[in-house]
Amino acid sequence: MQPADENKETDGSLLGDPSLTPPRKKETVKWQKPRLTRQALRKCCLVKWFLSSTAPQGSDSGDSELELSAIRHQPEGLDQLQLLTKFTKKELQSLYRGFKNECPSGLVDEDTFKLIYAQFFSQGDATMYAHFLFNAFDVERNGAIRFEDFVIGLSILLRGTVREKLSWAFNLYDINKDGCITKEEMLAIMKSIYDMMGRYTYPVLREDAPYEHVERFFQKMDRNQDGVVTIEEFLETCQTDENIMSSMQLFENVI
Repeated sequence: MQPADENKETDGSLLGDPSLTPPRKKETVKWQKPRLTRQALRKCCLVKWFLSSTAPQGSDSGDSELELSAIRHQPEGLDQLQLLTKFTKKELQSLYRGFKNECPSGLVDEDTFKLIYAQFFSQGDATMYAHFLFNAFDVERNGAIRFEDFVIGLSILLRGTVREKLSWAFNLYDINKDGCITKEEMLAIMKSIYDMMGRYTYPVLREDAPYEHVERFFQKMDRNQDGVVTIEEFLETCQTDENIMSSMQLFENVI
């Protein structure tokens, strides 16, 4: 499967550095779509990879029930996953069929996750960003992503409320999961994003751009000047910052 060209023109900042956004036509993006079609799902590079080997749309022969007998890890019931996500039953069936085809064990390890991102950002180095993103999806911290983890996280990123998306982003930046973000953690994430896709931005980014981005973030977010950003500071600042909120509409483009 060839990498999609549109991934070269995405917002690499996750939470809003205008210098990382290539010129594009102004468009209005709703926070929640009433239905996520197969075509829309394919714009997400994680979903592209998992759906790459499924049957074309319109072939519903395998959509009646999830096929569970061929895998070692079985996901929660479909009805339960519908309650936990904002996907329809048919969407979950389509996602699961692709997930099972690409990951017969029912689990995704970190090496597989890195392979996904290497395919879609082949002219950059996506290794570290894939590592951090994998850890954000691996909610049980056991070195593997279950189908349930995948679709619950994906539902938040593609259809969640503003607060849900921001909370997920905070978890991504909080590398050691201690409940706060340090400058070192945010810098590590930012450098991994620049390594992955920074060379495709316009204008070309300076080498010290990640450091400047982190400094600007902490000036806004670290309100009590204690050197760390808590979830409360993060949510309050993001939701009252127009630039950050605007960039959140493009959050899914690096997922």
